[in-house]
Amino acid sequence: MDCTTVKPGVECVFMTKKGCSFNGGTCHSVVEQCRGCSRTSELASGWYCTACPDPSVKWKSGKCNLATHVKDTDEAKGTKINPLKASKRNAH
Repeated sequence: MDCTTVKPGVECVFMTKKGCSFNGGTCHSVVEQCRGCSRTSELASGWYCTACPDPSVKWKSGKCNLATHVKDTDEAKGTKINPLKASKRNAH
């Protein structure tokens, strides 16, 4: 159904005939960490996430898994080198 609370005209899975069924009866606006994400949209009532009704919950345990503006910096993606073999290669 289309939202009738803070995102009028936007399709929302929490809208029922009785109103918004989300915790608190309305979606929450984005938090500071969400700035720059392509999933945020500006509406008449403020900035809201198009993927999550309460963005602050996504950031509680670290990085939001839906964030498009945060890049993974995984240093372990490089190939592991066996130090013993590396020392033998350098000896020749």
